[in-house]
Amino acid sequence: MKNFCPVSLDLRKKKCLIVGGGQVAFRKVKTLLLCQARVLVVSPVISSGLRSLAESGMIEHLSEPYNPSHLEGVFLVVSSTNDEDTNRLVAGDCFSRNILINTVDNPSLCNFFFPSLVDRGLLSIAISTEGKSPALARLLKEKLEEIFDEDYGNFIEFLGNLRPRIMREVPGLQERKSIFRELAGDDFFNLYRTLPAKELEKKVAEIIARYRVGRLDEN
Repeated sequence: MKNFCPVSLDLRKKKCLIVGGGQVAFRKVKTLLLCQARVLVVSPVISSGLRSLAESGMIEHLSEPYNPSHLEGVFLVVSSTNDEDTNRLVAGDCFSRNILINTVDNPSLCNFFFPSLVDRGLLSIAISTEGKSPALARLLKEKLEEIFDEDYGNFIEFLGNLRPRIMREVPGLQERKSIFRELAGDDFFNLYRTLPAKELEKKVAEIIARYRVGRLDEN
C-alpha cells in the first residue's frame, strides 16, 4: 500500500532548516540551494563545506544545539545529526506542527523523502522506494540516466517554446492534442537530434499545416 504522494515542491524563498552539520547535511543543503530555498543550518559544529557557504552568505548558520524555537517560520526540515534522541525530538516537534520533516536514515521519522533524481534540465525523473531501499533507487537512477541524456532537457524547452504558437495557429482542441503528441514522440525527437534548425522548422510547419488542413476539410 502506498503511503506517500509524489509531488514537486516550489521551495523558492521558503525557509528550510537543516539540523546537523556533517557531510550528509552538506549534500542536503546543496539540494535545497539548487531549489532557491533559504537555508538555516543549526549545529554547534559544521563541515568545512557548510562553513564556506555560511561565510559567503549563501546560508545562515547558528552554532548552537537544536531547540523548538528554530522551527519558527520554517517550511521544511532535514534532521541529519548522529544523535538519535535529537533526531527524534526534531521529528516529534515537526509532526506536532505539521511541518515537513526528513530524518536521514530513519524512514519512521519522516513525512517526506528526497527521491533519487535524474536531472535533465526541465526534465526531472524522481525515483522513490519510500526509504525502503535507497540503494535500489540509486541503481534505477543510473539506468535511467543512460536512457535519458542531456538532449531531453533541451528538447522539452524546444517543445515549450512551440506551445504558444500551436495554441495560436490551431483552433481545434483535438488537433492540438494530436500535434503535441506527435511532437513528443520518438520519431520527432530523432529529427530534433539530427536535423539542422531550418529543416526542423520546416518539419514543424508541415505538421501544423497537416492538422490545420484536416480541420478545414471537416468544416
